Amino acid sequence: MISPDYSIVIPAYNEAELLPNTLISLQKSMEEIRMETNLSGEIIVVDNNSDDGTATLAEKMGATTVFEPVKCIARSRNKGAESARGQYLIFIDADTIPPTRLISEALKELSSGKICGGGSKIGFLEKDIPLTANICALIWHFLIAVWPCAAGSFVFCLKDAWKSVGGFDETFYAAEEIAFSKALKKYGAARSQRFKNIPIPVLTSARKFKWYGSFGLIRKMLLIAVYPNSLKSRKHCSLWYERPKN
Repeated sequence: MISPDYSIVIPAYNEAELLPNTLISLQKSMEEIRMETNLSGEIIVVDNNSDDGTATLAEKMGATTVFEPVKCIARSRNKGAESARGQYLIFIDADTIPPTRLISEALKELSSGKICGGGSKIGFLEKDIPLTANICALIWHFLIAVWPCAAGSFVFCLKDAWKSVGGFDETFYAAEEIAFSKALKKYGAARSQRFKNIPIPVLTSARKFKWYGSFGLIRKMLLIAVYPNSLKSRKHCSLWYERPKN
């Protein structure tokens, strides 16, 4: 069997509701990219111990599935990358839809030999979102202009780079992409390669603002900002691991 050129890795915990739209969009984008560039890809969904049929749904829709029993996003990303057969890796979230142009540009940058990895700007899938969501996006865009870094909703890199830096740091329960970005930049500097943020927004869900409210979400984020070590505690990173009860 011929190996694909790139692998898209999606960590997923109880994502049966939003994952289908993500997979449909990815499959369409991948076919367009194959027609234009002859690059082939695969989708790997990492079932992070879901109990809502996420894995079964992903398999029925043509994705490869792997299982990670420990609820940790970093572990899930690494589990998917271990199974990946492509030389280029793209990590996205299950509630995220990257435009075809963004995926294509990431692959172009990686294939140039000048870029070891990167991220993108962020936008939102929903039209009706709180003002605070847009403010948070603007702050993020300012920060990555000063210090290039990837958001977890879209991270791309060479598989060799992922392997060389030891993957995502599994002691982190959140913001693992920040530590990973730092490691990628160090890897690239030693090889005359750069880390690059592509100025095309990836579209992700603003559902956390609905779940927790703007005040509740910002309060949780500020707590983490004040106590960075809390990123290594799943309890303190409940924002990424728990869903509000209806």
